[in-house]
Amino acid sequence: MFNKTIIGLFFCFLYITVAFGQQDAGVQWGNWKHWGMQPDGTYLNPVLPADYSDLDCIRVGNDYYAMSSTFQYSPGVIILHSKDLVNWSVSGHVVRDLNQISPEMNWDKMNRYGKGIWAGAIRYHDHRYWVYFGTPDEGYFMSTAVKPEGPWEPLHSVLKSKGWDDCCPFWDDDGQGYLVGTHYSDAYSIHLFKLTPDGKDILPQTDHIIHQSRGSEANKLYKINGWYYHFFSEVKPEGRAVMMERSKNIFGPYDEVKQLNHAEKQFNEPNQGGLVETPIGEWYFLTHHGSGDWSGRVMSLLPVTWIEGWPVIGQVGPDGIGRMAWSGKMPVQDTKKITPQSNDEFDESKLLPQWEWNYQPRAEKWSLTDRPGWLRLYAFKPLQAGNILKAGNTLTQRVFRTSSNEVIVKLDISHMADGERAGLAHFGSPSYATIGVVCHGATQSLEMNIKGVIISGDVINGNNLWLKSTWGLDGVSQFYYSLDGKVFTPFGSPYQLAWGAYRGDRIAIYNYNDQGDNGYIDTDYFHYSY
Repeated sequence: MFNKTIIGLFFCFLYITVAFGQQDAGVQWGNWKHWGMQPDGTYLNPVLPADYSDLDCIRVGNDYYAMSSTFQYSPGVIILHSKDLVNWSVSGHVVRDLNQISPEMNWDKMNRYGKGIWAGAIRYHDHRYWVYFGTPDEGYFMSTAVKPEGPWEPLHSVLKSKGWDDCCPFWDDDGQGYLVGTHYSDAYSIHLFKLTPDGKDILPQTDHIIHQSRGSEANKLYKINGWYYHFFSEVKPEGRAVMMERSKNIFGPYDEVKQLNHAEKQFNEPNQGGLVETPIGEWYFLTHHGSGDWSGRVMSLLPVTWIEGWPVIGQVGPDGIGRMAWSGKMPVQDTKKITPQSNDEFDESKLLPQWEWNYQPRAEKWSLTDRPGWLRLYAFKPLQAGNILKAGNTLTQRVFRTSSNEVIVKLDISHMADGERAGLAHFGSPSYATIGVVCHGATQSLEMNIKGVIISGDVINGNNLWLKSTWGLDGVSQFYYSLDGKVFTPFGSPYQLAWGAYRGDRIAIYNYNDQGDNGYIDTDYFHYSY
């Protein structure tokens, strides 16, 4: 007579195989012509083929909120909203001023590529939203807000110390708060602290190490059916895999440990994210794919199957461990197709929430009101001549890895000054490529710059210039320019978008002057179709 557990595992595996399909053999990473919500009530992974790294997710009522790390970009900590875990829009950001973290993240320092705001967690407690995150050089920070779109309170430093990452708060049934986080500079030991009643500080005397293993981080804490579950990832011979341990006591010992998925390097290791339960009791894991490429660390939604008290992630294999699932039924039916915002006519009095500056901008050097309906960027000297990575007030968006992408900007270049450079760019530190105008005296001419290699073009006569970039699933961009907004001429050689400093490529509007604080450009619109 078969053991009931074995029978249950067999039927669970059979259901997952039917519901989510065994597509692994036919999937090539990055070659997704379709993604997200589909017309037949299913979805395809990735649900967002763009750089939404270090995800966490919660549900409040019938709404889902996710947060993602933002490194040196400002405003920091992006907040996403969804009604179904598949269709997402940008709600806003938590950190308005990166100088609350460090002056090294300001426009006059720009010294945090690959650093800045790393992973954190979002929670809902006591009728408020709470976000905690870490930076590798400055420690842990937190903020709280009544609404997820803000306003968020100014940052509060929770732990001032280098070498910490991937923290998460947790409030127990009695209201006591806790914070779990990895001290990666101390062999990736994972610490648990009690929080003060206001949630703003740790109590150092309560420090307790609950786990340590190779590369153990990506921490989350949950309490489910009386068990405290500590979620984390660690590095195994196969790659970075998702793990979980549990205990009846929050401080442990956490003697029961379970691997929840396989690393699957061929699918860029889905490994960091948040477990979330729907109103009807179904569970999902919203995750990034941790091995980055030019599109960054993209977002997927994986089913979760509870087996003997453990939330197995993805398609359950014969060994009881999860694997990547590339499709599934929509968690909520009959929702509308929504994608993150991209276009901007610059008609509002503030920037739309999809925008992030490269580092904290110089506030007096940009405006949406000096010329209503246009974004004005005033030029000033970069920290390094001719290098967009060292130029302040560069305005960016994430790029998508889809079969067709087109960005067009319209610029008024009639007020540029000698030494000024302005235009459209792709960058992923240390790589970059720009197309735009360089001003020499009274002459303006076309210029492409691929990481310091200059390609000069024709003299540009007239006030207006249209610039365009196109790319597809391969991430090979071609720049174009136009003098009338209708006929576009390709310029320069194709450019391979690139991964760098833990980030995917960015599309950007830039303006700087190697000679001084002179000149400005106006941008009429930014149109990004993907």
